[in-house]
Amino acid sequence: MSHAAAIVPIKPLSLKWPLGIVAGLVAVTMVGGQKAMIFCLLIALMLTGMPISIALGLSVLTFLFTMTQVPIESVALKLFTGIEKFEIMAIPFFILAGNFLTHGGVARRMIEFATSMVGHWHGGLGLAGVLACALFAAVSGSSPATVVAIGAIILPAMVKQGFPKQFGAGVITTSGALGILIPPSIVMVMYSVATNTSVGALFMAGVIPGLMLAVLLGFVAWFRARKHNYPRMPKASWAQRWTAFRRAVWGLLLIVVVMGGIYSGMFTPTEAAAVSAVYAFIVAVFIYKDLRLKDVPRILTSSAAMSAMLLYIITNAVLFSFLMAHENIPQAMGAWLLDMGLGPIAFLLAVNILLLLAGNVMEPSSIVLIFAPILFPVAMQLGINPVHFGILIVVNMEVGMCHPPVGLNLYVASGITKMGITELTIAVWPWLLAMLGFLALVTYVPAISTWLPTYLGMM
Repeated sequence: MSHAAAIVPIKPLSLKWPLGIVAGLVAVTMVGGQKAMIFCLLIALMLTGMPISIALGLSVLTFLFTMTQVPIESVALKLFTGIEKFEIMAIPFFILAGNFLTHGGVARRMIEFATSMVGHWHGGLGLAGVLACALFAAVSGSSPATVVAIGAIILPAMVKQGFPKQFGAGVITTSGALGILIPPSIVMVMYSVATNTSVGALFMAGVIPGLMLAVLLGFVAWFRARKHNYPRMPKASWAQRWTAFRRAVWGLLLIVVVMGGIYSGMFTPTEAAAVSAVYAFIVAVFIYKDLRLKDVPRILTSSAAMSAMLLYIITNAVLFSFLMAHENIPQAMGAWLLDMGLGPIAFLLAVNILLLLAGNVMEPSSIVLIFAPILFPVAMQLGINPVHFGILIVVNMEVGMCHPPVGLNLYVASGITKMGITELTIAVWPWLLAMLGFLALVTYVPAISTWLPTYLGMM
């Protein structure tokens, strides 16, 4: 469920046409006539509403057969070698772990624990939603999965307690985006695959920005709740908090297992993903007993389907990157950007604008796999830290997941709340503005991303 939207066709919207035309003109300017044809073809296919994965594959094959002399055997070989990377194995395992946790009662216990800790503050259940999303993000790796797991439980409770539906929807839609910033993160694995950056360093780099963003989103919820005098819950006693913690501890321990195992060197991030899947299965089936053994095949099947969708996008993106490398397109784009005299500050601003625009018409996996190989070499020439650059891209993806027309979190939240996309978009604006401010902070203060992995000796 968390990545089912990965190859869902994007509905043609009026917004896509001007963006597509601008993108095509930029491509022609940057790399010249024939080489720009691959971008123009890709944009044209996307504008028809074709799934991005298929548009990528068709663009590459059309260009290969009509405009290059690349041996077709090398293309077939690249299809297999491109996804042979060990890091890619982490993706299906994290998806499986997320599905076990979503269906296994872990989310409900995390919400109970979060509510016992912060429920008595202004907008208590809203703050509990932010905290529960942060905790679930630390075990799932997926934003849509976080929105589903936490939102499906806490949103009805918020409405029942007297919160406006728009407030609850805004909190959960944006807090769910923490799923790809707080490690483990499937999007970070994608960036690692595209740029050969250390997954472990990326995971550790996401900890401090993830916690800072969670605090910021919680502050927005608290401020609005205090301003409008939204309901508060009775303060839980320490005995009640201890009981809630004991009930949630098996889920919370997964954070220790994954992050502790990676930091201690006990296992790699990919091995951590496999361990988390097995651990989540044991907790859901044998400890919490919220998931029956007869339901496990259904979870395995849906996880396999999600993984196949994502791997299909990765395969086509690898072909796209192979073709760009063969035609020296990243070098041409990099030279064009450097010839414009862009320094690190202006370049990072341009990257943010480009990725925010791309977030209007594409979903995170495709954006990372298409744009990272193009932008990464330029960032390295300008002396930008690869881990900092990765976190910047992830935060951009978070913003993109929360605004129309293709924000995955919006569509997931719409299904839970039965609210229209326009109504949801209005509801998330206060938190979305805070996220944009946070993006600027992460962009120009690299230490937020690089301090922890540097301190731990991972960089």
